[in-house]
Amino acid sequence: MAEDEQQQKLLAELQAELAKLKVSDLLLQTLYTVSSLGYQRLTGEDKDLEQARLAIESLKALMPVLEGSVPDEAMRDFQQVLANMQLAYASAVSGQP
Repeated sequence: MAEDEQQQKLLAELQAELAKLKVSDLLLQTLYTVSSLGYQRLTGEDKDLEQARLAIESLKALMPVLEGSVPDEAMRDFQQVLANMQLAYASAVSGQP
């Protein structure tokens, strides 16, 4: 029974933490993660241009959803990240270093 009570307590704590989380915070974290993965796929040994393209398209789709819900500075930062990724992708596709 103690294990059951412990699981219930853990579940209640998890639900309390989820209640504090905002969708905009989760989406910002998602943008960060996707942009990091996209950059990794554009450079180095893990180069995968299809995955990089998917990361770019995902950023382009998610960013407009967040406008007005997050600080303007965050949006400007991600717009710059997106532009840099697009340039790096274009260079990678054309075979330039």
